[in-house]
Amino acid sequence: MKEKRSKFAILGILSMGPMSGYDIKKIYEKSIGNFWSESYGQIYPLLKVLVDQGFATNSIEKQVGKPDRHVYSLTDSGRDELGRWLVEPVKDQIGRVEIALKLFFGHQVSPEDNIRQVDHFEEMRNREILALRATEERLKTEQANNPHLPYMLATVSYGQHVNQALIHWCEETRSVLNELSGKVKQSGKGESRNSDHGNALQ
Repeated sequence: MKEKRSKFAILGILSMGPMSGYDIKKIYEKSIGNFWSESYGQIYPLLKVLVDQGFATNSIEKQVGKPDRHVYSLTDSGRDELGRWLVEPVKDQIGRVEIALKLFFGHQVSPEDNIRQVDHFEEMRNREILALRATEERLKTEQANNPHLPYMLATVSYGQHVNQALIHWCEETRSVLNELSGKVKQSGKGESRNSDHGNALQ
């Protein structure tokens, strides 16, 4: 599903103006890469698809001492396709969440191992929040006069809220794991005492 919708990310970027594949990748990194990423190797095949579908055109700019520059532009059909998608209801997405996968099989290791995973995951979320705050300040400075700024900031706010919720989840999960760790330790002590008692009776 993500691959099919990836073309709309590129259509949206091309709506800002003609640009090369490299330009598109730089826009990704500075803006929508916070919530929708593509590798450099995926962009060019997608651009070819858009050209084949008539949603974009490809022109070649000659450069002195450099390889020719391929510049892609949005067509009227491409703009219509982007507009059609923008008003469609959002589809639910099921992604790959490694921390959830690890915890699902967490009984295979100790509670302490799982706690370390949660701690690491929380650290990443805190770093992401700091990065998003920096992005927010940069946008407010660099795009102060851009009428589209509220839309940009809405995506940053989305990331901040998601990460704050995940930090809250980390706190709850760590509490459960700490309680489980205590029970495991207590059980271990009980087994040790029973073993000692058994030895004494022999």
